[in-house]
Amino acid sequence: MIIVCPQCARKHKVSPDAIHAYAKKNKKSLLATCRSCSYKFRVSIESLMETEGKAASRANQANQKPARKICVTLSKGGVGKTTTSVNLAAGLSLAGYKVLLVDTDTQGQSAYMLGKKPKAGLTELMTRELPAEDCLVEARKNLWILGGGKSLAGVKRIIDRKSFGAEWTLSEALAPLDTQFDFILIDTSPGWDQLIVNVLFYAEEVMVPVALEIMPLHGMSEFVKSLGAIQKYRKEIQLKYIVPTFLDTRIKGPQSLYQELKKLYPQLLCAPVRYNESLSEAPSFGKTIFEFAPGANASEDYRSLVRRVSGNQSALV
Repeated sequence: MIIVCPQCARKHKVSPDAIHAYAKKNKKSLLATCRSCSYKFRVSIESLMETEGKAASRANQANQKPARKICVTLSKGGVGKTTTSVNLAAGLSLAGYKVLLVDTDTQGQSAYMLGKKPKAGLTELMTRELPAEDCLVEARKNLWILGGGKSLAGVKRIIDRKSFGAEWTLSEALAPLDTQFDFILIDTSPGWDQLIVNVLFYAEEVMVPVALEIMPLHGMSEFVKSLGAIQKYRKEIQLKYIVPTFLDTRIKGPQSLYQELKKLYPQLLCAPVRYNESLSEAPSFGKTIFEFAPGANASEDYRSLVRRVSGNQSALV
């Protein structure tokens, strides 16, 4: 602790233990004498304790690592973005990581898939109507959700009206949460708009779920071009994972497309998520694939994705 003489501004170090001893005796202040000018002055015990608490808080925040920020996105709809976002977030939380799932889709399906109905979410955070703690919903142990929904349409209009720095709106809103989680996953809507641009200016890693069909593959090539335009202004954002979805092993088409992806993106391609009816049934019960059908092929596939993303090969084994 540091006490500053009001007469000569000399700084004096004081043992925290001595201050705590005074506080235990219910002392409200102490009489200090400056070693430099011999000036005597009173110091509030409460103010010293408050200063110590703030210093400890700042030190704690400085030591905390920022979360890994991963957006799950593709301009094409129906490729499994929300399914992948929810189950990856759930899997990481089961592996012991602290996870925040941010839903930037106006459909707001992420919360529904987890069996939650948030009263507030991303809209209220971005418009500063409510503080972060009132917008977050604890969906599972280690897993929190920042819900989306129709109200995000209004947020898009707010972003569009900004004349400067519009692309950083989401980053500014989420900044206080950056050091509170190990992973922040962002689920996105189909298409390309200012909110998607905001997500790409916030995230650092991109995961692209791509259904093993011709049109989603075409959509992925278009998205890669759009991402390249963002990377000219923000070097931090990188395409890290391509997740093939809806692999139906009963027919040849999806398997041949998977082999083609292997040739094009050997370093980025993750193990495919096999087609499974349980993936479409689980949301009706507000459950993840790990809860609804832990023995299903899709459950094992998402376990594999958790290990790939976390870099922990013993996770969920």
